[in-house]
Amino acid sequence: MVESVRPADFAAYWAAVDDELARYPAAPEIEELPRHSTGFSTVYALKLTSIGPYRIFGYYCVPRGEGPFPGLLYTPRYGSVNHVPSYEDRERYAVLQIMHRGQRLADQPFAAAYPGLLTHNIDDPGRYIYRGIVADCVRGLEFLLSRPEVDRQRIGVVGDDLALLVAARRPAVTAVQASNLLLYRLLEAAERTDEYPVEEINDYLRAYPERREAVARALAYVDPLHHAPDIRATTLLCVGDPGALGGTEWLAPLRAALGGPVEEYRLTHEGGVDRDWLDAWLARRLGAEPRPLMWEIGGEGQRGRAFRHDLQHT
Repeated sequence: MVESVRPADFAAYWAAVDDELARYPAAPEIEELPRHSTGFSTVYALKLTSIGPYRIFGYYCVPRGEGPFPGLLYTPRYGSVNHVPSYEDRERYAVLQIMHRGQRLADQPFAAAYPGLLTHNIDDPGRYIYRGIVADCVRGLEFLLSRPEVDRQRIGVVGDDLALLVAARRPAVTAVQASNLLLYRLLEAAERTDEYPVEEINDYLRAYPERREAVARALAYVDPLHHAPDIRATTLLCVGDPGALGGTEWLAPLRAALGGPVEEYRLTHEGGVDRDWLDAWLARRLGAEPRPLMWEIGGEGQRGRAFRHDLQHT
């Protein structure tokens, strides 16, 4: 078994990322998207500058009415496309879905390959793609914190490992909700599964077995296990089946390492049940009203009308 070891220069590595971010003004460009805006929220196309420099993209949505509103950052999933946030989130939060470098709408000049992104420059921690990806997500949070319509005392982050890393890098986060972890104990996970995207690591090491030590070093910088002590936000870990990757036993070292309050939610694998429970958990911590996914027949309300609006303009 290959255990993840925190590098001796871990703090200096991430301090250098923060310093590089500070050198580049975010230079936000915001353009309203009438096609996606509704009676209860305005949707914007957002461009920001991250390290590199590299220009990234996001969908930024603001409820109509008087703020300030709770802020919510969705970190990108592993894949090429991320979507406009849900109607339920747009009603309650100033919400940003960020796209990191290489993903659709942030794919110039670099277009990410899937599979392939996970191992891009993985033999060099200074050039590993996730160094820039983490910086992109942190820049998204910094944008939220800069906005007058956002309540800086109520900031949530939702996503996978990237949500945890953002919360570790910026203490302003109130609550973080993490699921489907990929970077956590990744070399160990690769020994236990051949499913993608984890299998990208095995593919790479079969091609370059002599680089195993370099891969382990690069992954250690982005393993949330080593960032966990710096997280002060209330953290919810979404837990999978017992004995599986993502189960309680697998996540136990992460839970023990977290520096702030931590809770677990055992996933039922019933989409509506899980979604509504997680929605209510986050709403309570950000001072918002839960929004269960219930559609009223014959009285669909604002979300139903907005859904029909989007269908008509797609």
